[in-house]
Amino acid sequence: MKHFRKGDGERSGLFTRRALLLGGAQAVLLTALAGRLYQLQVVETDRFSSMAEENRVSMRLLPPSRGLIFDRGGVPLAVNRNNFRVMAASDRGRGADVLVERLDQILILGDAEKIRLLRELRRSRNAQPIVVRENLGWEEVARVEFNAPDLPGVFIDLGQSRDYPEGDLMSHIVGYTGRVADEDLAGRDDPVLQLATMRFGKKGVERSLEDDLRGRAGAVQVEVNAVGRVVRELDRTEGQPGANALLTIDLDIQRFAAEKMKEHQSGSVVVLDVITGDVIAMVSTPGFDPSTFARGITQAEWRDLLDDAQRPLHNKAIAGVYPPGSTYKMVTALAALDAKVIDPWTRLPCPGFLELGKIKFHCWLKGGHGSTNVTEALAMSCDCFFYEAARRAGIDRVSDMAQRLGFGKVSELGLPGESAANQPTRTWKQEKIGKAWQHGDTFNLGIGQGYMTATPLQLAIMTARLANGGYEVQPNLLLAKATPREELAPPAPRTKPTAPSLRLNPQHLAVIRQGMSDVVNTGHGTANALRSKQPEFTFAGKTGTAQVKRITEREREMGITQASLPWHLRHHALFVCYGPVDNPRYACAVIVEHGQAGGATAGPIGRDVLVETMKRDPSRRTDRFKKMASR
Repeated sequence: MKHFRKGDGERSGLFTRRALLLGGAQAVLLTALAGRLYQLQVVETDRFSSMAEENRVSMRLLPPSRGLIFDRGGVPLAVNRNNFRVMAASDRGRGADVLVERLDQILILGDAEKIRLLRELRRSRNAQPIVVRENLGWEEVARVEFNAPDLPGVFIDLGQSRDYPEGDLMSHIVGYTGRVADEDLAGRDDPVLQLATMRFGKKGVERSLEDDLRGRAGAVQVEVNAVGRVVRELDRTEGQPGANALLTIDLDIQRFAAEKMKEHQSGSVVVLDVITGDVIAMVSTPGFDPSTFARGITQAEWRDLLDDAQRPLHNKAIAGVYPPGSTYKMVTALAALDAKVIDPWTRLPCPGFLELGKIKFHCWLKGGHGSTNVTEALAMSCDCFFYEAARRAGIDRVSDMAQRLGFGKVSELGLPGESAANQPTRTWKQEKIGKAWQHGDTFNLGIGQGYMTATPLQLAIMTARLANGGYEVQPNLLLAKATPREELAPPAPRTKPTAPSLRLNPQHLAVIRQGMSDVVNTGHGTANALRSKQPEFTFAGKTGTAQVKRITEREREMGITQASLPWHLRHHALFVCYGPVDNPRYACAVIVEHGQAGGATAGPIGRDVLVETMKRDPSRRTDRFKKMASR
């Protein structure tokens, strides 16, 4: 008979209790696991199905087709062309380093390009694709497609890039597009701007009409595999293309003006319709190729443009500031006539210089012009007459008249980068220089020198307002805009200004216009060699030569010529004109940087461009405009 010891029963009870505790714990865990499985598979099935679907299905924005830009006759100035590009998607940069190295082996990426790709891949959210390289050739497309199995998330995309058929001819007006920068997003919440393929207007009309040209984004729903490669397209909603724009520019006249400027290193020509304010031509030389920016400019190309002494990136028509010289004398004359300190018959002496204390203010003609009235003084550009006229009128009246004629402020043209230049006043000098206004300052202002500066556009505006009878015409670049579904057509021709009146005395305006006519059409005018031999194209004008550096008495005595000075120290040459003289329709302003003499250098350009504009008469011509809505 087997005997049990006392301790055996205790151990058996302890084992039973432990087994019960372990079994209970297992039951609790199994119950919790079953509950969690029930919650995941039954209660939250819709939620997790949606998450799985989101991993399988990707919604991507489609950039809209950018609106086209045309000249007033329908000639394309900015268009879209097909562009094969490599795209890459990597959620929050997972595997970005390996991917970039593989792409480098296939496409030979530079260090800067690799750094950019890594940065953009790591910033990418929800596997939104980024641009690796654009404008691929067929060989590059083939290499990428051949290596596709080793490039997860990489695919070839057919998009659009901007092209500018007229190159540098229209570069400063049309501008260019580039990658969207942080500052471009200010005040804009359009999600399409977040796309890597999106381009944004940086300069010119591309920038000023950005919101109209951009259009509205579409969307595409695609199925993707585990590595982010698109398997198939599930749904697509097309976007709305941007609006097309019809500019006021006449490309034929623009090209003609540019040809006339070719022999000169740097300058500008502006042609305005004096009735509507339409900008018929706006040339700034030298220009640049905007397509370089659209495809992606290199560091070397960018540095070459910045280092060019002729400043090709600078739109001299709206941002170049120069002393207006004698082209400002119409302002001085009008201010003096308006103030009644002279009348049309007042004659003032010109002995060749006027003295103010110990300082001599010279006339350009050594020995002087003798006694002249206002029309004679304008025709011969007598400096001494306008020294005295400015002194009699005073700085306040001269400055007020200049502002009424468009100086010292930005116009309503709308192009980015326009300068107000500087119309000096007593207050301006005190605040900027810390000195009171002096009589010598008034003398200098009277002939458009000293602190006074203007842009070629401002000179054209002044000339247009004098020519149209004193109406506050504003320059305008946009003739019409419309979506591709709408008709894009020029407005009906206008023959009378609709702008507010400047309330200038008509008799005084007639005196000024007679003086400008005499500049060209009389034997004593400074531009009499430019007179038109065709009566229907007779025009009026005013020459100007603006000092870059002050001529010292010693230099006068030595007879130093402009041609003997370095190019950058020579005078600027200016000419403003309008025509036809009896029924003005167009105004033109020309500046040739360091061109030495207005009548000899800028004058022939202004004459030829103005006569060509009058011959073509673009304000009344619509024969070249054809089927814009179908483009």
